Amino acid sequence: MSSDFEIDLKDAVPPLVLALDVGSTASRGLVYDAHGRPIGKRAKVAHSFTTASDGTSQIDPDQVVDELRTIIDDLTDALDGHPVAGVALDTFASSLVAVDAKGTPLTPCYTYADGRCGPWVDALREEISEEELQQRTGTRVHGSYWPARLRWLADEQPDVTAAAAHYLSLGDYVQRALTGTLVTGTSAAAWTGLVDRHTADWAPEIVELSGIRLDQLPPIHHLDQPLTISAKRAARIAKKWPVLEGASWFATVADGLAANVGLGAHDETTIGASCATSGALRVLVRTMPDELPPGLWCYRVSHDRALLGGALNDVGRALAWADVSLRTDHVDDDELSEALIAEPHRITPLVLPFFTGERSTGWASDARAVFTGVGAGSAPVEVYRGVVEGIALSYARIASQLRTVAPQPEKLHCGGSVTTSRPELLQVMADAMRTPVTPVTIKRSTLHGTALLALETLAPEVERADPDQGKTLTPDLGRRPYYTERFQRFEKVYDALFGS
Repeated sequence: MSSDFEIDLKDAVPPLVLALDVGSTASRGLVYDAHGRPIGKRAKVAHSFTTASDGTSQIDPDQVVDELRTIIDDLTDALDGHPVAGVALDTFASSLVAVDAKGTPLTPCYTYADGRCGPWVDALREEISEEELQQRTGTRVHGSYWPARLRWLADEQPDVTAAAAHYLSLGDYVQRALTGTLVTGTSAAAWTGLVDRHTADWAPEIVELSGIRLDQLPPIHHLDQPLTISAKRAARIAKKWPVLEGASWFATVADGLAANVGLGAHDETTIGASCATSGALRVLVRTMPDELPPGLWCYRVSHDRALLGGALNDVGRALAWADVSLRTDHVDDDELSEALIAEPHRITPLVLPFFTGERSTGWASDARAVFTGVGAGSAPVEVYRGVVEGIALSYARIASQLRTVAPQPEKLHCGGSVTTSRPELLQVMADAMRTPVTPVTIKRSTLHGTALLALETLAPEVERADPDQGKTLTPDLGRRPYYTERFQRFEKVYDALFGS
């Protein structure tokens, strides 16, 4: 095995959980034991979204169902008769599928990235108070959430909305196909923008505002409420996959929640950071804040927990731009690395890295990257360092608001492709946020988190194994004045260009 964290089937401690993950580029699966340790190899089926210049971003929901059936086939065949106690699923959040009364899809699955409802976002912002919406649902007016998307669908495809019996997230559609149940998970529901963050149930006024009825939405199940599957469907599942006989199936969770838990950021003491193409900072809290800062979202993820945080559009994407535009292939990698770990210097350009717009904290979707302090003598490595600092300062802006409502976090666990491709970013993040940063080095941390959430119900008394971690990077106190000044300059430039 590649690490002590991963085990062979012969060493697994029951109960076993089969975890499934539907991401932007593939569907994946793995089996975990009661300690949360992955067993054997994962199963994976690659896919991609269908995209177009008009903002289209969609995928065939039945294709995803077929992918997951294939993955379940592969994983159950490899278990050599060992029974599975639970099946858990996460998917990318903020998806939408309209179905008829028989459950047949009337639309493709519209993904979080589908941008065709932009004009309806603008119209909705004129109609309602975005601040009041955020305090009620924990979400802003945005194209990835359902209110604007449902209005777009009603105007552009009225025949679909006339025939629609239910509106589902992708995971809800998958669960209905696999288990025959009409249900959604609390976190999957919250990412629609239609859930009252205080009651953990659908918000009737927001549902009505979106142009649909409450009876067109599935019932919400919390993390500790397995699905109720009919005896007939349970028998069919057992016949096809004998090791799943008697297994508990859990409602879909959103991938952001699963990612945090998989990184070990499962309570108020630890911030979870995702550093991939995009990025996020999240804290899982037991006490719901009365008031939310304007720059954050807050998703109710179960009856007793909420996920607070903010997201960045551009992390790996910003670095990819820098690699191409600054021709880093012509720069010795050791030279670039040394520039990133060197003592900060005021000649470094200040960069606001909004290459594809901003989400948290100002929600300026039309913002674009800004470079200040670039002179004729600025070397590519100095500009690159500015991009890295800009990413770290963007995380720091979220962290500063997080601490006003979740002041307990003392640690930050970080995962994602950028933590391995450009690890120098982590020290800059630690310095800019004044927080120790610990890289979590296991692969498939989102799948890991999905399994852990199911194990809370299936094996609550079993101690979980610690995932593999790298060396913790601590803030350099001597650099605090530099990053304080950089943070203040960042805010001044932002306010001048994008402030309301």
